[in-house]
Amino acid sequence: MERLQERIQSATKALKTLEELVKIKKPTTIERDAAIQRFEYSFEVCWKAGKQFLFDVEGIDLGSPKGVIRSLRTVGILSEEETILGLHMVDHRNLTVHTYHEELAEEIFSYLPKYYDLLTNFIARIQSRVQ
Repeated sequence: MERLQERIQSATKALKTLEELVKIKKPTTIERDAAIQRFEYSFEVCWKAGKQFLFDVEGIDLGSPKGVIRSLRTVGILSEEETILGLHMVDHRNLTVHTYHEELAEEIFSYLPKYYDLLTNFIARIQSRVQ
């Protein structure tokens, strides 16, 4: 459980850095790209916190982000709608290496507020379950 608490704290810190940039309505390309980078690392620490939660609390051992998202639905952390958004988020995360394509970068940035909310909510729900 100690490792889970560490992952939750890391996720919370990463999400605070993402929050700064997702609120910008008309970002410069540098701000947009920085937001996408912050999304990348926030996503990584959040899905790994979900993975640790599933292992420590539910006894489920998974190795992929999509598996973790689906299992978070199964254990009641995510709703069906959130799970669909979460799977879409994984796809966008996998495309972030191609954000040199302007249209793709704009598309991913447009989803960041929704992804931020989703990640923040699921980390809060995990935290409330372990307290």
